[in-house]
Amino acid sequence: MPTLPWTTPHPPQPDTRVLIMASRLEVRSLRDVPRFFLKSLAAWRQVRTARGAVGASLIAEPLKRTFWTLSAWEDGQALHAYAKAEPHRTIMTGLRPTMRRSAFTFWEVPAEELPISWSEAKLRLAEQEHADRSQPSCD
Repeated sequence: MPTLPWTTPHPPQPDTRVLIMASRLEVRSLRDVPRFFLKSLAAWRQVRTARGAVGASLIAEPLKRTFWTLSAWEDGQALHAYAKAEPHRTIMTGLRPTMRRSAFTFWEVPAEELPISWSEAKLRLAEQEHADRSQPSCD
């Protein structure tokens, strides 16, 4: 399972809180994995230079068609600016048809708690997915 370890592009200010985002992204077929992986590396390079990015990691499970992201941001504005900037915006739009399922969760922690463990991120994602499934459908 290839993992890009936690990297700290811009160390956070002490005694501040940071926004954490964790995601689980699953592609439809094994044929989609190489393209998704290459595109995710481009987004990873963007994170490393993004204003307000204070940490990030990625796990790829190609045979399970699943990719996990974990990132820390100065605030929601920094995260949204990254998501709307190129190449991330075009990458996500272009990959949408290949996606099977996605899950996202967000929370805040004191900067001193970084890096966040993958076990905590996966637990929070599982809790979020359970909560999402428990919500009544609007169909």
